[in-house]
Amino acid sequence: MKSTELKKMIKEAVKEAIQEELKDILLEAVRAPKGSSVAVMQESVTPQPSTTQQPQSMGAAERKSLYEQALGETTLSFNSQNVQSFQPQAGYDSANGTLPQGNVGMDQIMGLINK
Repeated sequence: MKSTELKKMIKEAVKEAIQEELKDILLEAVRAPKGSSVAVMQESVTPQPSTTQQPQSMGAAERKSLYEQALGETTLSFNSQNVQSFQPQAGYDSANGTLPQGNVGMDQIMGLINK
């Protein structure tokens, strides 16, 4: 048996089963008396008042105090003493533009590019 024939047979069987179930469901709905225990759901919607808030404008002092509260104790101050000093490696000649011998890894190149 070919797969197309099998698919066609399965589709037909599924279609017949669904039609039978739908027929049973519709018959039950039509035969049910109006006063039966079948509850009809009704949607009741109560309108809610819209609450849109206008953004409050704040001054520079208020904004600064909010930032200070958010940062808390993490406020840092930096000066020239916090900067790392440059220490060139041996074999580097800045006057002639020569670099030390060796291979440079991609992580070193990416580190220089990302700075």
